[in-house]
This record gives sequence, structure tokens and C-alpha cells, in this order.
Amino acid sequence: MNKIRVLLAEDHTLVRAGFRALLEKLEGIQVIGEVSDGRDALRVSKELEPEVVLMDIAMSGMNGLEATSRMRQECPRTKVLMLTMYTNEEYLKEALRAGASGYLLKDADRPELELAIKAVCRGETYLTPAMAKFTLDAYCRQDDVSTSPLGKLTARQREILQLIAEGCSTKHIAHRLALSVKTVETHRAQLMERLAIHDVPGLVRLAIRTGLVRSDT
Repeated sequence: MNKIRVLLAEDHTLVRAGFRALLEKLEGIQVIGEVSDGRDALRVSKELEPEVVLMDIAMSGMNGLEATSRMRQECPRTKVLMLTMYTNEEYLKEALRAGASGYLLKDADRPELELAIKAVCRGETYLTPAMAKFTLDAYCRQDDVSTSPLGKLTARQREILQLIAEGCSTKHIAHRLALSVKTVETHRAQLMERLAIHDVPGLVRLAIRTGLVRSDT
């Protein structure tokens, strides 16, 4: 029987090593690589075509939510299982909006990890029991992408918002994304206008609330 090919995306080295050790003990699952940020997760997924990506939400540079959103378009056959410590309803909603097939807490035991991976690989949606009260049906009835603050932004604007919230200067963002300073300034002005937030502290608070960055970033 073919093994499920899994890519692990987690920015903490020890956490990544721990999950890799767990995964390697699971029958029918093969770890084909590991990365530490969303941009590399997207790049490696294009190269190796994993069936499942275990994706951390809060990673610097490009977070797991943005990587998942782009992966849905660029690697449609790859399923994303969010791997996170967050039990906040907002994070779950943003993960589902981004296109994640599952939401698993980092304190999950080995049987649940195996169950979640196999479920999303079969095309099912897996929600960790601790998040069961935030059901997918309720989310679909009550929420729409248009109600999400991040849903008002383009992919590039979300990327720039994350970097602003991480404390990057306009010049640094321009260099990192291979854009001109003027282009970054234009995106910054537009995202502030769309969000109706006109100061950096306000942007940081929004980025934390929606899972773009950690509260300690």
C-alpha cells in the first residue's frame, strides 16, 4: 500500500523534530520533508507534491494561513492540516477560509495525529475534538469570507500586513518581496484604507487577532 506523503511546516526546531519522530512511527505515513516557513512550504509542495502538509499557523515571513490560501490555488491536490496551539474560534475560521482541510492542536496524541492525517487525505474535514463546538456547519451559516477583515485584502496586501506587524520597515519589505519602496507604500496605504486602520499598532492588533503573527512577535 502506498504511504501518505507528508510535508511538515513548523518554525520551532524542537517541535518540528518531535512531530517528525511521531510521524515516522505511524504506519502508512512517510515524511518527505520539513520546512520552517510558509513560503518554503509552498515552494517544496510544488516540487515534491505531498498529499498532506502539516502546517503551523504562526510562522514568520509567510504565515501558515497565507501559505494555505496560496496552496489551494497552486497545489490543489495537496491537503493542509493546520497544526496549532490556538483554540480561539477566530483562528479556526481563518484556517477554514484559507482552505485548510483540518485543524489539529499541538498537544494531540499519536492516535489522533494519525486519524487526522488519514481523514484529510481521504478528502474529509478533520476538526480536533476541543474545537468541536465551532462546527463547520455553523461557520458556513453565519460567516462569509467577506466578513473577515483579511478577506478585504489581496494576497500581496496580507503578506505586507504580516511583515509590518513583524516590525519590518518599508525598505526591508521591499527588498524581501523584490518590490520597489513606492509599490510597498502604495500597498500599505491601500490595506490601511480597506481595513479602516491608520496606525501600525492597530494593524499589529488585527494581525495578532486573525493569526497572522504571534502575540509575542
